[in-house]
Amino acid sequence: MLKLFKELKHCKRYAAAAMVLVCLQNLITLSLPTIVSNILELGVDKKDGGYVLWMGLIMCIVALGGCAIGILGSFFSAKTSANFGANLRRSVFIKVTALSQQEYEIFGTPSLITRTTNDIQRLQDLVIALIKMLVPAPILFIGGAVLSFIYNPRLAAIVLLVLPIVGVAAFFVFKVTKKLFDRQQKKIDTINRIVREKLTGIKVIRAFNREPVEDEKFNSSNEELTAISLKIFRIFAVLIPVAYFILYTVLAVIMMLGATQIDNISDPVALKTSVYDLQMFMIFIVLMISGFGIAAAIAVMIPSGQVAAKRINAVLDEEISVKESENPVEFPEEGDAKLEFKDVKFCYPDAEEPVLQKINFECKKGEVTAIIGSTGAGKSTLVNLIPRFFDVISGEILLDGVNIKNVRQSALRERIGLIPQKAFLFSGTIADNLRYGKKDATEEEMWTALEIAQAKDFVMKKPDRLQSFVSQSGKNFSGGQKQRLSIARAVIKNADILIFDDSFSALDFKTDANLRKSLKENIEQTNIIIVAQRINTVMDADRIIVLDEGKIAGMGTHSELIKSCKAYKEIALSQLSAEEVESIG
Repeated sequence: MLKLFKELKHCKRYAAAAMVLVCLQNLITLSLPTIVSNILELGVDKKDGGYVLWMGLIMCIVALGGCAIGILGSFFSAKTSANFGANLRRSVFIKVTALSQQEYEIFGTPSLITRTTNDIQRLQDLVIALIKMLVPAPILFIGGAVLSFIYNPRLAAIVLLVLPIVGVAAFFVFKVTKKLFDRQQKKIDTINRIVREKLTGIKVIRAFNREPVEDEKFNSSNEELTAISLKIFRIFAVLIPVAYFILYTVLAVIMMLGATQIDNISDPVALKTSVYDLQMFMIFIVLMISGFGIAAAIAVMIPSGQVAAKRINAVLDEEISVKESENPVEFPEEGDAKLEFKDVKFCYPDAEEPVLQKINFECKKGEVTAIIGSTGAGKSTLVNLIPRFFDVISGEILLDGVNIKNVRQSALRERIGLIPQKAFLFSGTIADNLRYGKKDATEEEMWTALEIAQAKDFVMKKPDRLQSFVSQSGKNFSGGQKQRLSIARAVIKNADILIFDDSFSALDFKTDANLRKSLKENIEQTNIIIVAQRINTVMDADRIIVLDEGKIAGMGTHSELIKSCKAYKEIALSQLSAEEVESIG
């Protein structure tokens, strides 16, 4: 947990100011009983009204000063905590965005969201508690103990003998609750996952009439989380009152013993002095117990903070599998976007068999390379290797003769336009989404990209056209419209390599054909790679790669593969009649 507190270095001035002010505030708290004692002994007893007024004025000034210092201390404590949370959240967010797809799958999106929000908030609350409570705890405890010993060492020793017993009990509670807090956070992850699945898959849930089942899953996890939380609350609900009961029982015993000492004194003057001594002693004992209580309150928060810190550290310490080159090289100034796969092999973590192996092919500008194969053949995995969403296990991928591992990821991805299998739009406007591909795109460039992507017609029909609102994930557009806008966003980038990862599946055959024709006519100096399921989509490609169980089963044109590749012919016959296949071949 201490490792995460390095983020406090960015707000160390606020933290230092807060701790100094909190120290001053508690020193003032310790000084007030002494002032009261002087007023009683030297003013009231001696009937010195001037002294009482003077010391009363000093006491008011000290109290007001303590109030002002307390407000400033709270301000700087809050400032420190907020900045700490912001810095830590920024560090986690940067790390999360740098993770490869492989690391995302290890943690899971719901868990990463919980760690970035709920866990950091817990640490943020702990920081403000440590500043406002950890600093005063030793001051009140040590100051109260020393001053109580000055007034009555025998009675003070009784309290000090009892405190370790309470401390040991608190330690065992600390050990138990730490495990419970760990389980609690995992349950929060589970609830986040269930809620996320239900919200994103609400159409499927309703279509299959599975609302009761999903509700039961949520209720079950929610009840488990409630049970764990109640167990934690019960432990603390018992611990704190019992601890204070023991301490205040000790106080009652001390008062009885102190009263006995007073009863044994026959001199009235000595009696009055002893009463004041007992009063002062009791005040300092209460302050000492308050310091101990503050320390116990912090101990209650620390297990939760430790669990949160462990989960955040797991993200920050996760080794990124797709790393930047230590000595990055530059792409040649003039190249033809020639992409080469040389004996590439890829395997997912913990998988028994490689997803891809012995992949060898090359393609360049002005060519259309299509990749087809059965479900699970590794088509999407292959194209995800090009922008380095994953890294190859062996072999190499070259772009213009340079191994893509040896260049900066930003430089590589700058040359690639990707249309993912599942179209995704950002909330904002159509123009905002298109400018995601090119931030300074003009309206003319946007309309050109929309026309190429066969999206111009439906955008023109909207009242606000390019300024039309896009809801989160583009839910106010149909699947085909979202896909065409995604294609326009990639086209406007004018990248050297344009990758369509099964991006035509949401389009009807006519739109599919028009889009491919438009691409060929308007971006002919681009290296186009198409992953597709339909034979109609790939049959006009310059090169068709047939994947079967992670290997290249055939490569060539449509007419060549119909004659030479059994796997390709089977796919063709599953979609076209034998007469159509023969006539096309």
